[in-house]
Amino acid sequence: MSWITEYVRPKIRGLLRRDVPDNLWTNCESCSQMVLTKELHRNLNVCPHCGHHMKAPVADRLAWTFDNGECTRIELPPAPVDPLGFRDQKKYTDRLKDARAKSQLDESLIVAHGTIGGHPSVVGVMAFEFMAGTMGAAFGERFVAAARLAVLQKSPLVIFTASGGARMQEGAISLMQMPRTTIGVQMLKEAGLPYIVVLTNPTTGGVTASFAMLGDVQIAEPNALIGFAGPRVIEDTVREKLPEGFQRSEYLLDHGMLDMVVKRKDMRETLARIIGLLMRTPVTPDGDKVAPTPAAKVVPDAAPAAPAA
Repeated sequence: MSWITEYVRPKIRGLLRRDVPDNLWTNCESCSQMVLTKELHRNLNVCPHCGHHMKAPVADRLAWTFDNGECTRIELPPAPVDPLGFRDQKKYTDRLKDARAKSQLDESLIVAHGTIGGHPSVVGVMAFEFMAGTMGAAFGERFVAAARLAVLQKSPLVIFTASGGARMQEGAISLMQMPRTTIGVQMLKEAGLPYIVVLTNPTTGGVTASFAMLGDVQIAEPNALIGFAGPRVIEDTVREKLPEGFQRSEYLLDHGMLDMVVKRKDMRETLARIIGLLMRTPVTPDGDKVAPTPAAKVVPDAAPAAPAA
């Protein structure tokens, strides 16, 4: 009996109890279906059952956007760590340390440059995984740095937004980044360079009230929440029932707030086509640039000869 209890029974239990990794399955936020994490990643974090576009990490977003997933991240300027000495349940500096440890990122905006469909481009991606992608002084520094790099390289700037708005731990300093990012957009406009915004779920608060709505072309992913205040806050304020799908991509497209709603699998191709049109540098299917057709030279009509005396 000791042989059965001490040897056979543990072996049987070991066969029956297989350790399952915690990240093997992912639950869809929309339809609640379980999806294999590997399958979900192959599908660009889009649910195969309902088509819901889930949040995407910065590294994946960059890989999906640039040609062959190849890009170069730029070193961004530092900013004051805790300008107000803010503390609630814990110090702001401790919250920053925790966010950096969990996300493996140093701030809520990452900037890189590479090619999209053969076109040199500068891309900024907001990291929702870093303090909900909130906007602080460091964010403003990075956005202006991205605009300057685009002007220096004479390339378009593409920004992927995903944010809960201003960062409360920086108070009025966070709100000051709204006009600051607007200045960055103005730099691009003065240089005659395209500024393209891709709004993802969610894009809210001061981000929506500033640079996120100033793009030359406004693109959004399907069913993304886009707005300043949340639907519940608006309903409590106006005391009216909001329309179905209010503040979602498709509703905003129908009401003229967006230029297009693009699925994630089509995003790179769409960006490449738009950049080619705006920069007047179309690309062949092989990735070779086609020189723009020169404009026809306008020759003024010759002055009529003077009548003979």
